[in-house]
Amino acid sequence: MGVLQIFQWTRRLVGPLLAGLCLIAALPSVAQVASALPAAGRSAAAAATAATAEADYKIGSQDLMEVMVYGQPELTRMIRVNVQGKVSLPLIGALDVVGLTAQQVEKLIADRLAEKYLQEPQVTVFIKEFTTLRFTVEGAVNKPGVYPLVGQMTLLRALAVAGGQGPLSDMSQVMLFRINSDAQRTSTTLDAEKIRNGEVSDPLLQNDDLVVVNRSKNRAALRDSLFRDVWDVINPFAVLRGY
Repeated sequence: MGVLQIFQWTRRLVGPLLAGLCLIAALPSVAQVASALPAAGRSAAAAATAATAEADYKIGSQDLMEVMVYGQPELTRMIRVNVQGKVSLPLIGALDVVGLTAQQVEKLIADRLAEKYLQEPQVTVFIKEFTTLRFTVEGAVNKPGVYPLVGQMTLLRALAVAGGQGPLSDMSQVMLFRINSDAQRTSTTLDAEKIRNGEVSDPLLQNDDLVVVNRSKNRAALRDSLFRDVWDVINPFAVLRGY
C-alpha cells in the first residue's frame, strides 16, 4: 500500500472517528453531570451549608475584618482583632467582638454610631481572614480550600461545603489528617460511601484537620486509555508503524 493510499484511507475514517473522539472527550463531563443529577440537592445544601457556616462563625482573636458604613467612606476600616479580643473604630472607640458573629458586630457598631453620630447607620462587616478554628479540604473536590470550623462539622458536611466530589474522585479513599496531642500528624483512611449509607459513623472534624479526597486511578486510567485508542486509529502515522 502506497503512502498516498494510506492517507486517502485515513481521511475516509477521520469523519466518523472524529465524531467518536468528540463523544469520548465529553465523557468526563457526562459523568460529572450524571453525578450531579442525584447530587442536585447536595449542591444546594452545600451552598446553604457554606452560607450558614459563614453567618454562624464566631469572631476570634487575630481575625481580620472589614467594616463599612454606607455613605461614610471615612469610617471604612480593615482591622484585626487584638489579643484582648477588641477592635478600635473612629468615633466609638474600642469594642469587644470576640465570640460574636459578623451580624452581631454590625448591630453593635450601628447601635454605637446611632447613639450620638449617625441616624440609622447601615453597617456591613466582612470577615477577611479566619485565624481561629478551621479545616482544609483538598484533592478531587469541586471547591478545595480552607473553611471555618463551625458547629458540628462532620466529614460529609465538610465535603458538601467544598462543593462535593469531583468527577474522578474515589470516595472510598478519603484521607483525614489530624494533629494529635503530641503535635504529630496522623492519618486515617475513610470510606465516604459507607458513611453515606449509614454503615459507619460520620466523624466530627477538629481544628486544623486536613481532608484529602484521592483520585480514582481506575477512572483516570480508563479516560486516558480511551483517548489513546481513538487517537491511534485516526493518526496516519500509527498505520505507517506497521510497515
